[in-house]
Amino acid sequence: GHHKPKQYCTFVGRRSMLQHTWDRADRLAPPAQKMTVIAPSHRSHIWPQLGTRSAGHILVQPQNRDTAAGIFLPLTYVRAWDPDGTVVLYPSDHFVFPEERFIETVRSAVLAAESLRNRVILLGVQPNCLELDYGWIDPGHLLPSQSNSPVRVIRGFLEKPDVRQGKVALEAEALWNTLVLTAKVQTLWELGWQCVPDVMMLFEQFGNTIGTSQEGPTLESIYQAMPIRNFSSDLLQQVPDDLGVMELTDVLWSDWGRPERIVETLREIAKTPAFPLEYLVAEKNRIRW
Repeated sequence: GHHKPKQYCTFVGRRSMLQHTWDRADRLAPPAQKMTVIAPSHRSHIWPQLGTRSAGHILVQPQNRDTAAGIFLPLTYVRAWDPDGTVVLYPSDHFVFPEERFIETVRSAVLAAESLRNRVILLGVQPNCLELDYGWIDPGHLLPSQSNSPVRVIRGFLEKPDVRQGKVALEAEALWNTLVLTAKVQTLWELGWQCVPDVMMLFEQFGNTIGTSQEGPTLESIYQAMPIRNFSSDLLQQVPDDLGVMELTDVLWSDWGRPERIVETLREIAKTPAFPLEYLVAEKNRIRW
């Protein structure tokens, strides 16, 4: 009954949402190449989660400056160590089932990002209802790539539509935006300079100190001046021509940002929750199993 961020909670089975995310990441790349970005207030939560897993790199942001900073911090390290590397971004509060099919699709997206080197590849999901809290992607024509799964151009984004806009998006076969993405690190870096140069200037400064005695003090210093920028609205939505979308098929995906989504998903897959459901309280009504 005490407060705990949902990423560290075990809603079903024996693994928390973060542990599921780590295990999926470790199946596509060596565990040492895993980078996890956390808030300072999460320090006490994350260490008990590791168990026998390789931690990879745990990056603690000095403060929350929204998602652009949260993403370009690990990218600064990757760029310093492997400037031609390919990265995958996994939100840690999403549910996917079955995991094997999800991993296959991410692997295909990595191949697409490596053949379409100047594009960021997002995963999209075919909607099964009128969900107004999600971001939506308007897919266009097919792109040539070496991936087994088709990649389409992105004609535009729709964020948290109203009912009328949502119905139009459904009829147009728009996709939900999972924000799982893969890209060459240099492609993301160049898009960062194009869209959020005030953020990139600070991370360029920080990158020059990685591996030196000035790394820690510089990180603290740049976050004091870090502007608040959102990776989705301030970057991705500004450059649709530099993106592509691959559909995640035969996978149940849900952003567990609301308690009722957790209940709906567990009912759909007929899984027994690892907690008393009465602890999940919706905004107005207590949810009963």
